[in-house]
Amino acid sequence: MHSFSIPLRVYIEDTDAGGIVYYVNYLKYMERSRTEFLRSLGYDKPAILDGGLLLVVHAAQINYRRSARLDDQLQVSAQIEKLARTYVEFKQQVLRDGELLCEGVIRIACVDAATMKPNAIPADMHRQLDQIFHSQM
Repeated sequence: MHSFSIPLRVYIEDTDAGGIVYYVNYLKYMERSRTEFLRSLGYDKPAILDGGLLLVVHAAQINYRRSARLDDQLQVSAQIEKLARTYVEFKQQVLRDGELLCEGVIRIACVDAATMKPNAIPADMHRQLDQIFHSQM
């Protein structure tokens, strides 16, 4: 099973007045994990692809379970859940010492930058993602 993850520390800027991570920051943590996942595949600027293509968030389903707090050390994972011609879905988790704090499924679509219409994921990237996806099974 291929699951990518990165460590993150909770800083004061991530929290509310009570020292609890503000809910939208979990989405930012997931974004960082997906970005680093694609960097690990050789894409220096993962959201901007050759040929005038962009990778954009199309949908996000998030479940919050527990709160992270100031100075917590987190682990944020990204695993391919589904791969189609024009999009990839990632299952993502935010953990603290193995405890699930937040989980989500994020759909990333490939679009033409000029028209913002769906476009096929570039063949090389799709091939890499497909290889990883099938190694998870």
